[in-house]
Amino acid sequence: MTASAVDRQLTQLEACRYRFGRREAAHVVTLLKRLDAMRFPDSPSLIRFHEALLFLRAFPQGPSVVRATERILNSFHKKVEALREVRADMDDFDTFEVSGIAGTQMEDTLSFDLANWLIKRMPNKVEIAWDNYEPGRDLGTTGPRFIPLLEDDANVEADTPWRRWLEAAAGKKRVPAWLISRFEQLPLPAPQKAELYESLRLPLRWSLENSVISRTRNWKPVRSVFYHRIFYHTTPLISRSQVSLADELAKRPPQLTKLSRKQGEQVMDMIREVMLVRYRELYGTTLGDPASVVRADLGTHEAGRGVEIYLWNLPPDRRLPLRAYVAGLTLKNGVPINYIEAIGLCEWMEVGFNTFYTFRGGEAGWIYAQVLRCLCHLMGTTCVSVYPYQLGHDNEEAIESGAFWFYRKLGFRPGRADLQELAEREEQKIAADAKYRTPARTLRLLASDHVFYEFPGSKLLRKEVGAWDRFSTRNIGLRVSRRMARDFGGDAVLMREHSRRTLERILNVKIESVRSGDISTTSWTLLEKAAFENFALVLADVSELRVWTREEKEDLVRIIRAKGKRDEMLYLHLTQRHGRLRRALLTLGS
Repeated sequence: MTASAVDRQLTQLEACRYRFGRREAAHVVTLLKRLDAMRFPDSPSLIRFHEALLFLRAFPQGPSVVRATERILNSFHKKVEALREVRADMDDFDTFEVSGIAGTQMEDTLSFDLANWLIKRMPNKVEIAWDNYEPGRDLGTTGPRFIPLLEDDANVEADTPWRRWLEAAAGKKRVPAWLISRFEQLPLPAPQKAELYESLRLPLRWSLENSVISRTRNWKPVRSVFYHRIFYHTTPLISRSQVSLADELAKRPPQLTKLSRKQGEQVMDMIREVMLVRYRELYGTTLGDPASVVRADLGTHEAGRGVEIYLWNLPPDRRLPLRAYVAGLTLKNGVPINYIEAIGLCEWMEVGFNTFYTFRGGEAGWIYAQVLRCLCHLMGTTCVSVYPYQLGHDNEEAIESGAFWFYRKLGFRPGRADLQELAEREEQKIAADAKYRTPARTLRLLASDHVFYEFPGSKLLRKEVGAWDRFSTRNIGLRVSRRMARDFGGDAVLMREHSRRTLERILNVKIESVRSGDISTTSWTLLEKAAFENFALVLADVSELRVWTREEKEDLVRIIRAKGKRDEMLYLHLTQRHGRLRRALLTLGS
């Protein structure tokens, strides 16, 4: 089959992604059968087929389309292998946009926790990419913990044979598996183990073959979709222009169902698979707490449109010092289509929402609105912020896609007055000329700061519209660091001790177990103590803290202790009820 014939068939198939009607399913299946029988001439054409298959599996016109796409995807690795056999250029398969296709190979420098997970999921298949790795002082410093007498070579020789040392120490085991097991055995807290391993910057390589971890097969078959039936599309997809964020957020909140720990672990495995093969890794997708996973019920089968949203928190020992963290994943008919990251404090939430390239033409605006419904219900949010990277700051892909306008048309506003005025001028130009497109230079300006969506009807927001426009926890951290340099000679240990003792006196508590008069005698866990120290660093600059009422101080203690409890949402909801703490944090972070 000629390349032009394959191209024509692919163009027809790609057009069918947005066509719906009585005969469309049969037409799609006919095209799939034709293309499945063809010999693809190059990598780009096979990649186009792959992406169309995944889109149709997520947004099918009928059962026959689901069956056909699943059958082809389950054996897709053979088509990749056929290209490899004729020495086709395989580099196209390793780009950020399309990585993870079955039959290909991947290479990445992973965090300790994700590398550990991958090695256990794919035993004996993960290797060090030696052709892209030349250890030096990093391994010479860390290696002696596991390899006897390594210092005698590493500390004085210029040509230390690192690979020979590691392979000799690992014996019959593969080096990555042996090395990970050694780090696991270190008598150190988990974050310190990760810090040591990640200092090695170890590139790992693995072949996906026909693994269910591949992007080709990490969807859930019909029989395994967690709680939805497949939703078949017989009418056009919901466009962004049809979505009113205000209307969606005004609807009855979705029901959030807590999953069992076993189900939560399945979701954690799924998100790691999804992110791994796309060369992505977020703090909360690697380190999510399986005991915290909730599933959103968007309503009836018709209302939910085959969408499943899963959200979870961090485990207590991996939480952020001040903000509460939620991560998530959306499935469409069992196919992963985006990931979610939300970080909140009081009623404010900063959210990241990334729809994977393959599915960006598929109801992204409506699905984003459903994600916000779930997040705001779970977190108690009334002010949503989108950080500049999502809009295009240092993100050319977002500039090319006009991401700023995606949020603007949903009702978001820039937090800076000059950017608001610029957005309004651009809107006037667009209204006056249907062919006008905002230049990339202007989009970069519009993407240089946060945009916000504040809930209409909130009593709080009627008083303080824009309260969070200039807030950043980074500002709080930098303020603390400047105080450390100014008052404690740059000594973090000394500052922590001084701040802790000061806050203990003000709140009339002791974070050790004591028995003394009016001082609280309740014992504190290690995680609660860490939370107390973090708050002590922050609140040292709040001079009015001493005159807070007894009730306000007791509520503050409850908030601090909640940071180390099982459910981090309890902590977040408590911060929303403490007006004086909220005002202090806003002042410090603005």
